[in-house]
Amino acid sequence: MWTYVAELGVALGLSALIGLERELRAKSAGLRTHTLVGMGAALFMLVSKHGFADMLTQSHVSLDPSRVAAQVVSGIGFIGGGLIFVRGDAVRGLTTAATVWLTAAVGMAAGSGLWLLAVVTTAAHFLVVYGFGALARRLPGSATVPSVIDLIYVAGAGTLSRALEEATRRSFVVARVTVDPPAHAGGSQNGSHPGVADIDVRHVGFTVIGTASVADLAGAIERLTGVLQVQAVDANIEVE
Repeated sequence: MWTYVAELGVALGLSALIGLERELRAKSAGLRTHTLVGMGAALFMLVSKHGFADMLTQSHVSLDPSRVAAQVVSGIGFIGGGLIFVRGDAVRGLTTAATVWLTAAVGMAAGSGLWLLAVVTTAAHFLVVYGFGALARRLPGSATVPSVIDLIYVAGAGTLSRALEEATRRSFVVARVTVDPPAHAGGSQNGSHPGVADIDVRHVGFTVIGTASVADLAGAIERLTGVLQVQAVDANIEVE
C-alpha cells in the first residue's frame, strides 16, 4: 500500500511542477488545477490496476485494467475543452488545454509505476514550453507567435496611436489592447517616475503578431515622444 502512496506522491510533485510553470505565466489553469488533474489521473490508474483485485477471486469474473485508464484519456478532454476560447481569428488556451491533458498522462504514468517515464515527460514539457517557443520565433513565417508590448506613457500627446501605427507599419497585427486605470505622476500611485509631476500617466499592453523583430519595434516605440517605459514580453495567450 505504501508503494501506491509513493506513486501518488510522484504524481503530485510532477504535476505541481507543470502547474507552477502555468501559474507563473498567469494561464487560465494553474498550480491547483494541474496538481489535482495529475493526482486524480494517478489515483484512477491505481484503482484501475489494483482496485478490483478481490473480484478476480470470484468465478466467471474477468477484468480489463485498461478500461478505467481509457476513460481518463477521453474524460480529461472536458476540462481541456473548457479552457479553449475563440475570439475573432485568435484562439486562446490551446497550449494550456494540451498541458492539462499531458499532466493527466504524467499522473497515469506515475500511478502505473512508470516513474521514469513520468519524469522524462515532465522534463520534455519544459523543453517544449521554453525551448520551442524561442525556436518558433526564429522560423521563417512564424507570424502566429504573439508578444506583448508593455508601454507606460504620458497621455495627451498621441503616443499610443503613434505606437500602434508603428506596429502596423512594421507589418504587425495588433490582437488585443489592455489599458490599466490612469495614474498621476508625482503622486503615491506613480513613485517609479520621480521628478515628473501633475501629468496623466497611462499603462497599456498590446499583443502583436508578426514576423518582424519585436525588439526593434520596442526600440522604435521607446523613441516616441511621451514614452516613459516600454518592454517586450511573452504574451499570455496562445494563438494558432
